Amino acid sequence: MKIGIIGNYGHHNNGDEAILMGILKQLTEELAISKTDIVIFSHNPENTEERYGVRAIPLLSRKKSLLLTILTTLKANYLRMKELDVLIIGGGGLLMDLYKRDAPLYATLGMLGHYAGCKVVIYGVGAGPIRTKAGAFFIKQLLKKAQQISVRDESSRELLQSLQVKKEIEVIGDPALFLARSSKKMQRDSVRQIAVTAVPYYSSQYWPTTDEQKYQQYISGMAQNLDELIRQKGVHITFFSTKYPQDVQVTKDIASFMQYRDKVVIIDQNLYPSEILSLCESHDLVIGTRLHSLILGIAAKTPVIGVGYHPKVQHFLTAIQQLDRYIAIEKLSQDDQLMLQMVNEIEKNWSEVQQRIEMISENMKNEAEKGIQLLQRIIGEKHV
Repeated sequence: MKIGIIGNYGHHNNGDEAILMGILKQLTEELAISKTDIVIFSHNPENTEERYGVRAIPLLSRKKSLLLTILTTLKANYLRMKELDVLIIGGGGLLMDLYKRDAPLYATLGMLGHYAGCKVVIYGVGAGPIRTKAGAFFIKQLLKKAQQISVRDESSRELLQSLQVKKEIEVIGDPALFLARSSKKMQRDSVRQIAVTAVPYYSSQYWPTTDEQKYQQYISGMAQNLDELIRQKGVHITFFSTKYPQDVQVTKDIASFMQYRDKVVIIDQNLYPSEILSLCESHDLVIGTRLHSLILGIAAKTPVIGVGYHPKVQHFLTAIQQLDRYIAIEKLSQDDQLMLQMVNEIEKNWSEVQQRIEMISENMKNEAEKGIQLLQRIIGEKHV
């Protein structure tokens, strides 16, 4: 049984790397697939092989022109896929057209796997936004060719169902939740250490469409809210990144606006998922803009507050019944008390909140384990 895995891997996005770790853990530990029978299609094969000890090959065969890159990539990957039995597309926010490349890239590679004779599995992905006819077309074609489809939240399922593809779509936990620690987290008396992630929202260095005014409002709103937490509660803030190095600059920009800069630490390192888990575990609260800082926070049994730069943040908090811990990103610049009010509310029943997160963490790991049963249906026929 030869299995290929395609996703946004090798881009130093440790949210996506946490997903890959979860998938590999499921395949090797739960389904007894040998690492020698797995290949990962990666943007940086050398880095991927070093991280996981699994063979990795280029996702794209880059050439001097776009047309030559496309033709060479299709030819090379078709030959590689001919050697595979199963092709897993997942997880992460792959089925969207916020970034124009994503829908055509992953859909085309998935369809290529189908024509190469692979069973194509769309696994634990997030869907949306889908705002263009081209994006909807490519995603719909991929869904038609998939042998099995699973998503990480109900909103993603509803969006894909709206494309009128008559296939069963399962909801499972994000594969990164399979990394949840089995040990019990020590309860704290109050919120003192807060870990924070930020995303370069509308930044000219990162965002698909730039809006400097929105970026400045966002970073100043974050700075003012965090300052109020420090001023009124005496907390310490640790900024960390799941997308490195892009997120480091925005945390530095936020910190530059803060009055209480001496209470802030910025981790300017490419933390691996296991290190992020440990960081979240050592803090009392995670305020996450990046989705997988929230997911890894939950995996570490740490309470979270989500800042919604993308619908997937709200979808995740809805899925874990923590929507009252959601802050719309545009409201940060309108009210510098939002985070303070939410932390005060959390602390009213702090012991119960921590116990509740323990339960949520266990439940979400169980949801992620549903994916193992789905994969077993696909690989069980040939795997001996």
